[in-house]
Amino acid sequence: MADFPQPTHTRPRARRGVPLGVVIAGALLMSCAVLPWAGVEARSELIGGAVAGDVRGVDAASGVYTLVAGLAALACGFAGVLGRPRLAALAAVPGVAAVLLLVSFMTGDRGLRDRVSVDLGDLLSIEPVIRFGWFAALASAVLVILLAVAALVRRG
Repeated sequence: MADFPQPTHTRPRARRGVPLGVVIAGALLMSCAVLPWAGVEARSELIGGAVAGDVRGVDAASGVYTLVAGLAALACGFAGVLGRPRLAALAAVPGVAAVLLLVSFMTGDRGLRDRVSVDLGDLLSIEPVIRFGWFAALASAVLVILLAVAALVRRG
């Protein structure tokens, strides 16, 4: 049998796992922007019930900007999957912006700081609450940052 010549240089296989992770984290960040971020909850032990009003992320300007940051991270991740890992590392910029937007949502003029908390014992208790969507968005934004840094370090 004849030996076929093998190529002398082979292109190293591109590592697409981390940029794909950036894509997934960016998509999660986008989806968390439509979840409830905060709310006001009124409870009464006298009648044995509670009423809550929720604020979704996209109901505020910072939620809309967080959605756009998630879209930008998604685009950077796709660029990394297509063979440009340095562009996947750029997803750290919208990730940091999303973290800042999430913090400003809680500390801004219309955040939890300005909401009133009333406690009248068993009669009535009104308090602001942070909903799961805000925590999920914060976790997604931090994940985008970590994966973007990993894409920069592992760009090989």
